[in-house]
Amino acid sequence: MEGLDQQQIGQVVRRFYDRVRVDEELGPVFSVVEDWDEHLVRLSEFWSSVTLMTGQYKGNPLAMHLVHIDRFKPEMFERWLTLWRATTDELLSSADASLLQAKAARIAGRFRMAMFTTFDEMSPVSHLRPYRTSCEFTDQSLPPVLHHEHRLDQETWAIVRVRTGEIQYLEGAHSKTLLIEAGTATVVPPDTPHRFEIVGPVALTFEFYDRNPASLVHLNERKIHA
Repeated sequence: MEGLDQQQIGQVVRRFYDRVRVDEELGPVFSVVEDWDEHLVRLSEFWSSVTLMTGQYKGNPLAMHLVHIDRFKPEMFERWLTLWRATTDELLSSADASLLQAKAARIAGRFRMAMFTTFDEMSPVSHLRPYRTSCEFTDQSLPPVLHHEHRLDQETWAIVRVRTGEIQYLEGAHSKTLLIEAGTATVVPPDTPHRFEIVGPVALTFEFYDRNPASLVHLNERKIHA
């Protein structure tokens, strides 16, 4: 975060719900709100807790959505995300907007699954989807930060997929070193120090998940040493 604070979060929340309330698709859903001043305070506390870990929000937002489930349709979540992206892009830096967009995508995915997925449909593989996928990077364009030890946040998993070439993945104090080759992938767990080393031409992408995506990966990377 480049300087995201509670004031900025409050501005985003107010601007976002200004748009939601007049939106043809989403507006009717929120017509049940009687006190918007209080509601916006609660929403700002929620996003402050999610983003800044302030612990201000003590409610259960999913339970509140389930109370009004008859007012929702599954496709509304994409419209909600579209307005959220537009608002965060308008008011925040690129890095902070991306952070809030990623968190919103995870929340929307969880809510949609809880509200509209039946027990019979809950296949752990078929419903495991990335909430964000990077552009394709090469050995020339891989961000420098990835060459140095860094971590995903505590709720984020990633899959590194190599399309061509190969790249070396080092985890922890070099306790795990893998060569990820063309056509293979590896899972990067949350809150685990890791980095990448270029060993030659490579093209790869990163997929980000809110659950362990190991079931989606054929673990056929070549282990270098333990």
